[in-house]
Amino acid sequence: MTSSHSSLVISNVRLADGQTVVVSIADGRIAALGPDLAPRPGAVVEDGGGALLLPGFVEGHTHIDKTNWGRPWYRNEVGATLLDRINNERRWRKESGHDAGTQSLALARAFVQAGTTRLRTHVDVDTDAGSRYLEGVLQTRQTMRDMLDIQIVAFPQSGVLGRPGTDELLERALADGADVLGALDPALIDGDPVASLNLTFALAERYRKPIDIHLHEPGEVGAFSLKLLLDRVEALGMHGQVVVSHGFCLGALPERERDVLLERIARLNVALLTSAPPSRPVPPLKLCREKGITIFGGNDGIRDTWSPYGSPDMLERAMLIGLRYDMRRDDELAIAFDCVSAAAARGCGFHDYGLHAGARADLVLVDAETVAQAVVGRPRRKLVVANGRIVARNGELVAAA
Repeated sequence: MTSSHSSLVISNVRLADGQTVVVSIADGRIAALGPDLAPRPGAVVEDGGGALLLPGFVEGHTHIDKTNWGRPWYRNEVGATLLDRINNERRWRKESGHDAGTQSLALARAFVQAGTTRLRTHVDVDTDAGSRYLEGVLQTRQTMRDMLDIQIVAFPQSGVLGRPGTDELLERALADGADVLGALDPALIDGDPVASLNLTFALAERYRKPIDIHLHEPGEVGAFSLKLLLDRVEALGMHGQVVVSHGFCLGALPERERDVLLERIARLNVALLTSAPPSRPVPPLKLCREKGITIFGGNDGIRDTWSPYGSPDMLERAMLIGLRYDMRRDDELAIAFDCVSAAAARGCGFHDYGLHAGARADLVLVDAETVAQAVVGRPRRKLVVANGRIVARNGELVAAA
């Protein structure tokens, strides 16, 4: 991201602890934050009106190249299996003229409007489409660079072994600007978890890229794949460089087996991503946090051929996390919000995040008494600041954005 060259002061805003503060912003960063700050000479002063001050939201796992956002309703009549959905999507994208660049830009703008300033998206790298989807999202990243920090995961939606040439396409994607190497269900999709994971880790090591793997595999199958993955993290010293997305098996294993895996995940600093789906087992969020595991949240797909659900509003995703994990207390809802803010920034490796001097100035103002009320009420975003600039006001992008 490029920096803002103007100074901005936001007065009369409240932190989560109730303290009223002034935020001073210069060159795209928080210069100071405290109760009695004098504006810098020449600074633009914005009265926060007593609003609650939140850090910019973080979307930890989505697929902006696939979205149908803003287009006519997609009538979903797909079959029930994972392969049904994969094949249906491939066919639809080919026949409908779906444009990943146009659609990803529309959804990226909606994310910013709702307060998201950092985002990780998985982009299909496919033997049918080649790098076409990646090129579209790379263009969106360039267009949005001053207001939305986009990490791109090169994602093999059909696995890496079943379609010859996928590994070469992934290599090209990493060379062309993808930040992270993706992977998918090494046992149930690729059919050979050892060969699949060997290929994935060899690519990651060659290009010095982190890994984010979709692991939908249930129960013992998922546990077996997860153990193989952790073996490779340990052997290659890739501590802190791997995210396991979904991890449904961790919500379905016997406690003793699950806890052994969680202890190892914590030791290797592997992060977990959950979209908190209501219909699938999910990793135990509070237990993971107690063990020191970074577990964070994301939408997964948004209005695509996989699902009609999802929204670019990360307060809504925090609310859904709260519902899935039976979080009712205010302190629990603060944990749900952490899943789409600080924990997500940590899990994805977004640096200089938060409400402190030196952090990048990504801020959201909402009319709410507490973080819990913001999560469940999802009020209109009064102000969104990205990289030190006001980019949205009262739920709408400003003209300059």
